Amino acid sequence: MKIINAKKYIIHCLVLIQIIFLSCDKKHSETPKEITDKTTVSVDQSLDSYWYQGKAEISSYELEQVRYGQKHLGDAVLIFVTEDFSKTKQVKLDNPSQSGTDKITVLKMNYSKKFNTGIYPYSMFLSSFTPIGNDVSAHPLKISASIQEWCGHVFMQMNQRANQYEIEQYSYFETEGDQKLTLPIDWCEDELFNQIRINPAKLPIDRFKIIPGAFFTRLKHKALSATDAVGRLQDINNDTQAYQIEFPLLQRNLKILFNKNVPYEILSWEESYVEGTEQMVSKATLKKRIQLDYWNKHNVEDSIYRKDLELKY
Repeated sequence: MKIINAKKYIIHCLVLIQIIFLSCDKKHSETPKEITDKTTVSVDQSLDSYWYQGKAEISSYELEQVRYGQKHLGDAVLIFVTEDFSKTKQVKLDNPSQSGTDKITVLKMNYSKKFNTGIYPYSMFLSSFTPIGNDVSAHPLKISASIQEWCGHVFMQMNQRANQYEIEQYSYFETEGDQKLTLPIDWCEDELFNQIRINPAKLPIDRFKIIPGAFFTRLKHKALSATDAVGRLQDINNDTQAYQIEFPLLQRNLKILFNKNVPYEILSWEESYVEGTEQMVSKATLKKRIQLDYWNKHNVEDSIYRKDLELKY
């Protein structure tokens, strides 16, 4: 009788060990899937009819930009427009009607800053291309940025391919030089304006990883990599919402104010960070906004639109 009970006990133990092993093995096999799903998630990024009028939205902002520890006045401009884009080449299509399944619609943002530091000017330009429609990638297909000043210029481009970002950087600084690297797909600071314009309810909140903006990383000579962030979305009043991001490891904060109703116009933004023992604050405040087919406004008489936008730099 004791022998039979002992056998039963051994059998029960073996069954229990097998269950535990299979459970652990199952958990282990699911881990890569969770990572993969994070980078290939598709979302509904449908746009309001506001964006399909054959015109771009152009907004000018009064800029206060910190550089070399001092605040400089300038102009910032945000241009938003929908375009037909090539999925494979990741450029604007010349003949969309002949491109078949290679065509995808994107919301393109062109973002410029111009200001002077002493005798010489700074010109900064960034483009971000976010796919729109049903069941599209949750993050930009492409981001490019360049900065020019009298010492030289730098250029950066990110392309979303094979579930990662392929990045090329070129700089006249010796320590930066020419670089090629890849990063896992995460949120990018340079997609946030587009996401606000499409659907601010899908902005990242709480704790997440984000790739800091190209303007910030280039001016501060920071390596391009994802960092920890905390995001908050809150109502300011009946018409305005604020999106705030804290970058703890960079000692930096970003706050964007926007209209809480469609089409979610950007009203202002403010960036603060620590430099030495000082708190530096750069900000941009809306001056004027127009809708215009600017690509057809290149004659001398069309310079009147620059006056309408109150552009000085």
